Amino acid sequence: MNRFEKSREKFQQLFGDGVSPTHSTDPDLQDILNHFIFGEIFYQGNLDDNIRELITLVVLTTNQTLPQLKAHVSAALNVGLTPVEIKEAVYQCAPYIGFPKTLNAIHEVNEVFKAKNIALPIESQKNVDEDSRFDKGLAVQVEIFGDVIAKMRENASANQKHMQDYLSAFCFGDFYTRGGLDLKTRELLTLCIISALGGAEGQVKAHVQGNKNVGNDKETLITAITHCLPYMGFPRTLNALACVNEIIPEH
Repeated sequence: MNRFEKSREKFQQLFGDGVSPTHSTDPDLQDILNHFIFGEIFYQGNLDDNIRELITLVVLTTNQTLPQLKAHVSAALNVGLTPVEIKEAVYQCAPYIGFPKTLNAIHEVNEVFKAKNIALPIESQKNVDEDSRFDKGLAVQVEIFGDVIAKMRENASANQKHMQDYLSAFCFGDFYTRGGLDLKTRELLTLCIISALGGAEGQVKAHVQGNKNVGNDKETLITAITHCLPYMGFPRTLNALACVNEIIPEH
């Protein structure tokens, strides 16, 4: 198939037989979009459609492009993602983009779920309590980043040690320990979230190393970041790829 045929097939798989409203007002732009995203990007690299849609959801959440997010929630369900997986991907954004933007996105997710008669709330994926969230979060941090975590905690000044505690208990304890998505998927999504933010190259590099440590190889990272391109543009995509190449050089 050529990219036109691929884009028609992929678009129908994701969205059904409907036509985007933009096609009636801006057909050239919609055709360029369709042929590039659904005829090229979706076929580049080694990721399946489920992880591609999860990546799309978190980048759209990060960018707060909510109408498109709503459309891709339906697409995510169409390719076989579960309500739990969709919710967990959006929840994973919270430590990096803040709660207000995450709540905006969850509102759109819930609107789609209600329209499709998916009962709310969905089953809890919580795996920690008040007594365990710090220790379990710290354990996940160490699993992802290794000995550097102990050094970060040791080097934190007294008036900023609380930030290290928040990272362990809140970011990694409250979110990374949850069910619904495995650690490799959460870490890959985090890389995409931080890449989409822009201006966070230090954290992008750290999470490139984290992805490598949990078993996501360079090809997977390149494919994931490439998949972000239509949603976040070339500057942030190229910056993220530069981070990948710095941490995992070409041989």
